[in-house]
Amino acid sequence: MTKSPFRYFKTSPEIIQLAVMIHVRFPLSLRNVEDLLHERGIDICHESVRTWVDRFGPILAGKIRSRRASYMRQHTQWQWHLDEIFVKINGVQHYLWQAVDHEGEALESYVTKTRDNRAALTFLKKAMKRYGAPKVITDRVRSYGAAMNHIENSDRHLNNRAENSHLSFRRRERTMSRFRRMSNLQKSASTHASLHNHFNLDHHLNRKQTFKTQRDAALVQWRELLAA
Repeated sequence: MTKSPFRYFKTSPEIIQLAVMIHVRFPLSLRNVEDLLHERGIDICHESVRTWVDRFGPILAGKIRSRRASYMRQHTQWQWHLDEIFVKINGVQHYLWQAVDHEGEALESYVTKTRDNRAALTFLKKAMKRYGAPKVITDRVRSYGAAMNHIENSDRHLNNRAENSHLSFRRRERTMSRFRRMSNLQKSASTHASLHNHFNLDHHLNRKQTFKTQRDAALVQWRELLAA
């Protein structure tokens, strides 16, 4: 019999799942989540929300990535867009590498201190090991080309002049008042990218009824993730 991951917490699983969902789905601070739950008659501390997100966020994100990876390996992948974001941690510049598929969903996030061939190669190997190799990889950084040559995949490498805006990550960065540790940046980027994919239902592309149906299905799957 599978033990409940909530067995050591006094707060009900429903409240924990609600708090985690609000924080990872919307660009809200921990204190904003505390205030929203207080308006609903739920009295908790923002540090409790931090603990729940740190504990259950990576678990939920891992399950979502596993489902996504299993689906992608069964279908031919068309194109990946690779890009890196400049992020400062305690005044020191770091690099957040991201792979985005042709549908605009973030696949993999990887934080490094350097922006060179070795970092690009590690990132590509990590992404391809989980999701398989795409037909085309687009980018604008020379280090990707060198990494593709190393793994004998240079014929799939093109130059991409259109960078992804990464608006979702930048909003999260402002909400969190920047990051103070490299490990926190890695965990936050990986967790929020996966959960953003789960709830990103392209409202502007679907009919209203289709969107509502997909939104209900996403919420049902969300509640089932920790129960599985």
